[in-house]
Amino acid sequence: MSYLKQMNMKSYYYLSLMLCALSAGVSAQEITKSTDVESERTLSADSIITQDKQLDSLYQSLPEVMITGQRPIVKAEQGKLVYDLPRLIGNLPVDNAYDAVKELPGVTEMNGGLMLAGQGVTVILDGKVTTMSAEQLYSLLKNIPSSRIEKAEVMYNAPARYQVRGALINITLKQSTGGPSSWQGELYGKYNQKHYEGFNERASLIYNGNKFSADFLYSHNHGRGYSLTDKEAMHSLADGSVHHITTDEMGRSRSHTHSFRVGTDYNIAKDHQLSFVYNGSYSTHHSLMDIYGTQQSNTRSSSTDWLHNGRLDYRTPFGLKAGAELTYYRSPSDQLLHSSMQGEELAFYTEDCQRINRWKFFLAQEHNLGRGWGLNYGAVYTTSIDHSYQYYYDTEKGAGTKAGVSTGIPDNMQSRRREQTLNFYAGFNKSFGDKLSLDASLAVEHYKTPVWNQWDWYPTINLSYMPAPGYVWQLALSSDKDYPDYWAVQDAISYLGGGYSEIHGNPFLKPAQEYQLQLTHILKSKYIFSAWFNHTKDYSVQTLYQSSERLVEIYKHLNFNYQQQAGLQASIPFDIKQLLNSRLTLIGVWHHEKDEDFWDIPFNRNICYGIAVLTNTFTLSKKPDLKLTLTGMARSKATQGIYDLPSSGYVNAALRYGFAKGKAILNLYCNDIFETGQIKPRIRFGTQNVTNHYACFREIGVSFTYKFGGYREKKREEVDTSRFK
Repeated sequence: MSYLKQMNMKSYYYLSLMLCALSAGVSAQEITKSTDVESERTLSADSIITQDKQLDSLYQSLPEVMITGQRPIVKAEQGKLVYDLPRLIGNLPVDNAYDAVKELPGVTEMNGGLMLAGQGVTVILDGKVTTMSAEQLYSLLKNIPSSRIEKAEVMYNAPARYQVRGALINITLKQSTGGPSSWQGELYGKYNQKHYEGFNERASLIYNGNKFSADFLYSHNHGRGYSLTDKEAMHSLADGSVHHITTDEMGRSRSHTHSFRVGTDYNIAKDHQLSFVYNGSYSTHHSLMDIYGTQQSNTRSSSTDWLHNGRLDYRTPFGLKAGAELTYYRSPSDQLLHSSMQGEELAFYTEDCQRINRWKFFLAQEHNLGRGWGLNYGAVYTTSIDHSYQYYYDTEKGAGTKAGVSTGIPDNMQSRRREQTLNFYAGFNKSFGDKLSLDASLAVEHYKTPVWNQWDWYPTINLSYMPAPGYVWQLALSSDKDYPDYWAVQDAISYLGGGYSEIHGNPFLKPAQEYQLQLTHILKSKYIFSAWFNHTKDYSVQTLYQSSERLVEIYKHLNFNYQQQAGLQASIPFDIKQLLNSRLTLIGVWHHEKDEDFWDIPFNRNICYGIAVLTNTFTLSKKPDLKLTLTGMARSKATQGIYDLPSSGYVNAALRYGFAKGKAILNLYCNDIFETGQIKPRIRFGTQNVTNHYACFREIGVSFTYKFGGYREKKREEVDTSRFK
């Protein structure tokens, strides 16, 4: 990515207008899940979903930048970049921690998930790593008010002491102020319309005392979902026949999600703190899917999800940290399906359930050795048991299927799968004066499942050089392993919509191993440039394949030989006095994927694509406090496996009004103004020929936030649920 020379203010202003106009004319935007109804399950190209369970994105490696706001305050500390996030989002229509994280330079969003410089990123709170999945963690972030954030620490290569490998964002929340006991709180409400309506209500309450403090949060998301999909396919079979398939799919859904969190901190003695936090959620989802055309089908499904997560932490003033965490997750669902296609009938009722019990224990120690030296070491043990089942019932016979009996529907599945991970790590950090610092560590990990039993080691090195104030160079070398989702390794078959689309598990799915080199440069504390290269062995993604043996398309997680990416990124903020505040982000990526054993059509594909995002915040008035934000994104065509992804783009607008001496904020917004934001992925590779056309809907909404009692926030953290259904 080339370095942009200084331009005059007038040129920047014209550039912002031109890019927003360009974004408005682009024909498509990536498909994202509803942020207002967390459990909404809509059939889409980037989120291949059954009526009763959500699976991984087809396009998880494609980044989307969401960078806006005032120039960030950033400094380098021991291999990490520390941002003054409240200043960055101060003038933006941002009301929760998830949207605040998206405003960090280099952070991207794809399919409701976050990425950093083209790679997956883990988000934690206050340095604590939990066992909740990414989806549940993001849901928690969306329920945390943005006013609680104190700062954000960005690491492209996290040291082993954080118990996270790869990219990491640590969000630090405001601490209790001490002094006399006090109560503070915040109330929040949101309404959005995207064909159907959605609602979100949230309440947060904080108690601060001298030795004891507590916080409570409750959130309720509910609403209806709607989707329209037109499918066109030419399906070739081994006998030489070619079948033309055209279908119209209409999906309707209704969901409710209740999220709640209670946390306490108790200071046993000076700098000795005992913390306990409980996160829980309960959600229900009901959906109807009707398909017309070559295939005729109707599907009725429902699901329920429970999550309970408790964590106990103990911290000392001499660097010792210890803790334990328990996560319980249960997701039963059912589906009733009737389908007919070219004389073939399929009718069944199915019940399935995933139940996860997971324990995590950790012990860590850090030493300050003086003269710029630091030492850290520790151990982490995690064990989980996955109780899952899937039962099929023939609606014609009223009985369950049996192995070896041909009923036209899959066999039943029942499993009890145990997984254990033991991790030891050690590292050191050294400051060589005020300009140069080094942070290095080595983690050794044992991973054991019914299929895998192996040891791996993961080195990390972070080198930071600051030749002058506001100028930073960072070089990071890392290695990582990405473990498959629990349901993805179950020997189960599910149906997507009707009987034409099947979702297959893969019990022999391998963990992916990633190696990355990253170079980052910060100029004048605000211009950010980065370059990276990564190689991921056994990269895994859920991919579509039209079977040559029968008339069915199969979605299955498969290991590629590898995936490679090389990229350049530039983040350029600029402003015009106090009237306009803008940020231009440019990303260029070389993307390469190879699989020599992909069914009967091996592939070796590479492509270069680019992304441009421009966000402008206009200060319309200071009294009253009124600001307008316009965001435009444009992205060139890309690939994912054998999929071709056309160019995409969108234009969003938001109006923010602050009043009541800053206690109240009213936001009005409209996303995807020109309804160009839906991608239409297609396959034209070998014998494969599929195109999905997804309906696109403009989203409008309004939100209101009110703070009372001074509302000084507390720190609470996340739970990792990335591998659950």
